[in-house]
Amino acid sequence: MNAIYVLIIGLVVAVIGYRVYAKYIDSKVIQADPKRMTPAKMYMDGVEFMPTSRNILYGYQFKSIAGAGPIIGPIIAIQWGWLPAMVWILAGTFFIGWVHDYSSAMIAMRNDGASFGGLSHRLISPRARIILLSFIYFYLLLIVGAFGAVVVNTAVALKGAPMAWLFLTIAGVLAGQMIYRWKVDIIVTTVITVVIAMAGIFLGTLAPSNQILGDALSNSRWLWAIAAFVFCYFASVLPIWRFSLPINYVAAYIVFLGLFFGIIGIFITHPEFTLPAFTSFEIPIGPIWPIMFVTIACGAVSGWHSIVCSSGTARQLESEMDARPVGAGIMFLEMMLALFALIIAGTIYSSSSEYAAALVKGPGGVFAAGVGKFLNAVGLPLDYGKSYGSVMMIVLAITIMQLVVRFMRVATAELLSDISPIFKNVHVGTLVASALGMILVITGWWQYLWVLFGGANQLMASLALMLVSAWLISEGKPAAWAMIPMFFMFVTTIAALLYTSYNLLIVKVLGGALKGEALIGNTLMGLTGIFLVIAALILAIEGFKAFRRFRTMRGQAAPSGA
Repeated sequence: MNAIYVLIIGLVVAVIGYRVYAKYIDSKVIQADPKRMTPAKMYMDGVEFMPTSRNILYGYQFKSIAGAGPIIGPIIAIQWGWLPAMVWILAGTFFIGWVHDYSSAMIAMRNDGASFGGLSHRLISPRARIILLSFIYFYLLLIVGAFGAVVVNTAVALKGAPMAWLFLTIAGVLAGQMIYRWKVDIIVTTVITVVIAMAGIFLGTLAPSNQILGDALSNSRWLWAIAAFVFCYFASVLPIWRFSLPINYVAAYIVFLGLFFGIIGIFITHPEFTLPAFTSFEIPIGPIWPIMFVTIACGAVSGWHSIVCSSGTARQLESEMDARPVGAGIMFLEMMLALFALIIAGTIYSSSSEYAAALVKGPGGVFAAGVGKFLNAVGLPLDYGKSYGSVMMIVLAITIMQLVVRFMRVATAELLSDISPIFKNVHVGTLVASALGMILVITGWWQYLWVLFGGANQLMASLALMLVSAWLISEGKPAAWAMIPMFFMFVTTIAALLYTSYNLLIVKVLGGALKGEALIGNTLMGLTGIFLVIAALILAIEGFKAFRRFRTMRGQAAPSGA
């Protein structure tokens, strides 16, 4: 099959999903109101609540939700064949992904910008708040571990990436100062800061990290892990406009441009898929169901998006009318990024054995090689194109990490502030999150960490949809469009987490296959998976009680209102 057909199908799905399905839900079911005051305007504090133009939020939202997941997931999942991976990316986004992102933002906006902890207390039960916050904390820990591993592995393997990372940070901080302090025109700010970030990519090819630091330091996982969490520390403790928001805004252009010109390169070269459409039901990392559905997380549906939309985006939207273009629209763009990664993995290798040999070195190398090939088709040097691809990978991962640590800091305060007020301190919460993340990054087994993250990620999506469904029922609105995806994701992800945790704890740990640091990290991963399953089951029970309660209340209220 020619790759151009995949892109065309993706564009058709995106247009129908956004212009028809999402528009109907927005106008007829949710009934977005441009006159309703949003939390960003009601509670503007310049730290968490900040009215922001949707033109800026497009970049923030895309880079906040589109981490390395929509790239790594499809590249790994093509081992089952490109056809099932493609179907899940398209169907998952159309029926679940945008529904999840858009509704998470709307429910938070309609509840004064409340976090999921506050929403679960209000909609489900007080006990559900504690359980959900605990779930979210350990879920975020898996995210920071998985993406931290991507950052470290990419920095070690692709020596030009650290220089680009440094220049992106400088450009992002400058963008925040220019936009919010110096009041410079957004177009001028964008051009200047994106050029600075691009210069960093070029300098990375001239001065790779091994030439500056030497082989020993440039290959040190500890060095890049510490650098990543220092970066995340500043993102967590500084106001969102000064660090996280502008860095994500600038980083979005790196990804936008790479995706745009990469797709043009595909249209120029019109490559054919060389890997099989379908291989087998089960591969070494597990069966197609449920493991493929959590391996491709971001790009189809991702629970991480609900955290971003409820605790970040909902507190910045100036109007409810911006929720569909920002929440739903950007999810369809992420779908196109996932298809782009799938095309790379499926077309640049002549055989499955060649692909397998490349995958052993890491998905980042596969992606960089593909980006280099397609950017070369539009006239860029092959080496620069590969460097650009490696930078896209590290940028996609580090910009997610910084937000995760920030949200872990908030969750720490909500969860533990009753035990001791010290946990309300932003520095303490950030350092606790960073220390736990470092343990997983340094000691966790990468392959299982990614699948475990994917399972927890999709389980978070089902719990977010459970809160949305409870709110819809309480408001007397149709809920099937959120409840059906909720049931599917819940069953699938529980199965995936149990499968992965069994392999970690029974096969690897108790089977004696692991020693030393690996034993510690993977035991922690397996126990985290079991905890998440137990917490999710308890939350599901509480959620169904709430569904019943709201339906009963609506039924009792109907006669009196007649």
